[in-house]
Formats: sequence, C-alpha cells, structure tokens
Amino acid sequence: MRQIAIYGKGGIGKSTIASNLSMALKERGLKVMQVGCDPKRDSTRILAGGRLITTVLETLREKLRMGKDEYAIALPDIIFEAPNGVCCVESGGPEPGIGCAGRGVLTALQILTDLKAFETYGIDIAIYDVLGDVVCGGFAQPIRHGFAREIYLICSGGFMSIYAANNIAKAIQRLAKRGDTGLSGVIGNSGGDERLEREVLPAFAQRLGSKFIELVPRTPTIQACEIKGKAVLEYAPDSREAEIFRELARKIMENDSRVIPTPVEELSDLETMYREHLPK
Repeated sequence: MRQIAIYGKGGIGKSTIASNLSMALKERGLKVMQVGCDPKRDSTRILAGGRLITTVLETLREKLRMGKDEYAIALPDIIFEAPNGVCCVESGGPEPGIGCAGRGVLTALQILTDLKAFETYGIDIAIYDVLGDVVCGGFAQPIRHGFAREIYLICSGGFMSIYAANNIAKAIQRLAKRGDTGLSGVIGNSGGDERLEREVLPAFAQRLGSKFIELVPRTPTIQACEIKGKAVLEYAPDSREAEIFRELARKIMENDSRVIPTPVEELSDLETMYREHLPK
C-alpha cells in the first residue's frame, strides 16, 4: 500500500487537491482511502457529497461514555464508503481546549491500524490530508510513526505559503532520517498569478532537492465544485480541470522519488530566491 501525505499552509487548498487526487486515482482502478488529519473534519466533504462525516475520535469518546473501550469500535462506525467509491475517514480532534490535536490524529491512525482497516478494505493508496502550517510535533506524528511515506507540499506563489512549506520541509528533513520516508515533490495550487507560480515553485522545489509536480489553476469550475460539494471529476468530468487532476494522479503514480529535503535555512535567502522571480 502506498501512503501519501499532503502538507501545506492552512487554507492553501490541501483538501481540494487531496480529494480530487483521490477521485483521479480511484478512476484509475485503485482502491483509495482518504484520511482527514485535521480537527475541522472537512477534508473529505466533497467526496462525501458535501456532508461532514463522523470522526474517529467522536466515535471513540462516545464508546467510552457508554462504558465501552476502544475495541468496541467497528470499522463501519468510522469509515464512510462514498458512492463514488472512495473510503473516507476523518480523525477529528480532542474536545475544544483539551489535549493535543496532533496526538489525536495519531490515536485515530493507530485505531485504523489496530482494526486492520487498510487490509479489510483492500486499500491500494492511503492519502493523509494533514494540517501542517503549524510546525507542531503532534502534526508530525504521521511522519514520525511511518504512516506518511511519500510527502507532497502544497503551496501557491504567495511568499508566506512558500515560507510555511519551507518550515514543513525542515520537519521532514529532521524526521525522514528515521525511516523510509521523504519528500516526493511540490504541488502548486494557484493563488491566481500563474506566471509567477510557474517560475518560483519549480525553483523552490529545486532548492529543496525535490521536483515540481503540477500546478492546479484557480478557476471558476473548481470553485463551483467546492460549493456543490462535488469533486471535479464527478461534477465536470470532461473539463480541462479534470484532466489536470488526472495528469497529477499519473505523475504521482509514476513518481518513486523520496528525498531528504534541503530547506532554505535563512529567511533572507528565501526572500532573495522569491524576489528573483517577481516581475521586473
């Protein structure tokens, strides 16, 4: 089973990329599970027809309230098989103001492992959509514990997006030495300035010692799909945007690169790299 983790600044479009990638991989005949690793539990919303599914930690808390233990959880309690064929899971988080959300993610992933969810559902590819702009040890748990082996950074052409991705690369550099895990590439989710993004994002990927995979444009079709609660490949399967996600899936399937990244250490160096690609 391939295990792919999507990291990036909050609000950068990780869930949009992850969900449409899941659909494109499913279209290729693969059995896909998408695991939302964010307390907001909205990673799988467009796969699940616009609904927010029950989370693993919500289910666990309910079992404990009933005097049962975590072993009373059954897989159908926490895995939603969407009509489109993708298996959807949301880790959820602790009660507000209590505990570490990152640790909650690890608890949810461990429950999936203990219940042999991946084997039971015959999963070919697991995609973890991870909150990552806060460089917190808790949200590094999918990497630290071997759940995320192929890591993709999502960023736009905005400087703070690249700054956040560079910080995440520092965490990957530290943790990738501990196992068979590494950075597989940078995926662009356009903020609107595609000319800049097609220059600066490949340059940034190269600085990390990795590769630039694909730039997903910012278009009305993708925005309409978000509002409709549908993946692009469901809502507009013949669109240019659908073809872009199919191409992204193809490139990821053919990509066997996993490197220990070489992030930019000094903020001034990152700023210099960025300015080199700004319009003169």
